[in-house]
Amino acid sequence: MWILFAFVSALLLGVYDVCKKTSLQNNAVIPVLQLSILISALFLTPFLLLSWFWPGFESSVFFVPAVDFETHLMLMLKSVIVLTSWLFAYFAIKHLPITIASPIKATQPVWVVLGGVLIFSEQLSLYQSIGVGITLFSFILFSFAGKKEGFSFTNNKWIWFIILATLTGAISGLYDKYLLRHINHMSVLVYYTYYQVIIMGAITAFLWYPTRKKTTPFEFRWTIPLIALFLMSADFTYFYSLSFDDSLISVVGTIRRSGVIVPFLFGAIIMHDKNLKLKIIDLIGVIIGMIFLFLGSK
Repeated sequence: MWILFAFVSALLLGVYDVCKKTSLQNNAVIPVLQLSILISALFLTPFLLLSWFWPGFESSVFFVPAVDFETHLMLMLKSVIVLTSWLFAYFAIKHLPITIASPIKATQPVWVVLGGVLIFSEQLSLYQSIGVGITLFSFILFSFAGKKEGFSFTNNKWIWFIILATLTGAISGLYDKYLLRHINHMSVLVYYTYYQVIIMGAITAFLWYPTRKKTTPFEFRWTIPLIALFLMSADFTYFYSLSFDDSLISVVGTIRRSGVIVPFLFGAIIMHDKNLKLKIIDLIGVIIGMIFLFLGSK
């Protein structure tokens, strides 16, 4: 059952990437991120209120258990890690073709697996080793596709932004492995979203608002609420999948990144991105690498 939720999360995450690209095109990054997080918090608030005031809600999968002070600190740390990844990713997605940015971000499970080896002393199986090798090779191939479009992997800061977003996202995935063994999935989702609202509120007020007239103007678009809707749904199914006792973070994380196919098709068909033949070969390499990671994690 948890594998089914992982695939649903992958599909929702792919649509989320499309909504991000549409919302960020020629738009101010920080207020888009702030507003999408705020809307996510508003979506989640009814579940928190029902958990507080309706005793019968305790049997629901949407029930939000109370957590202690130490747990709040851990969830605050998760918010900082996730926001760091998102800020890098949002700026990169705004300036890079989605057919480059999304597949690079899709290599995140490789870094999660390598992190598991370094931090949790996990051992790579033969299939996992093959998967890591193929994915890293595909990652290198994307550098050639990027150079053809003027995006150098050595000199372009937006390429480095998406790489940093991927690495910090991997750190978040490893942290999730620890959190969800001790904390209810809805508590993680709700409280870390609230902390994101507070942190992004400060960033928006003190960094973006005073300089807003000197940067790209903000324009509200209806895809911004959809960012919140699809992200919240993708995160819920992701956390719920990991809450099963027999779930594996390496498998769930790998399946979740297969949603890269959705934004890739969007970039190819709707946005008419260039050099698609080379990018398709690279993307196939990433997907094959993910399959080997999946087989090696069974």
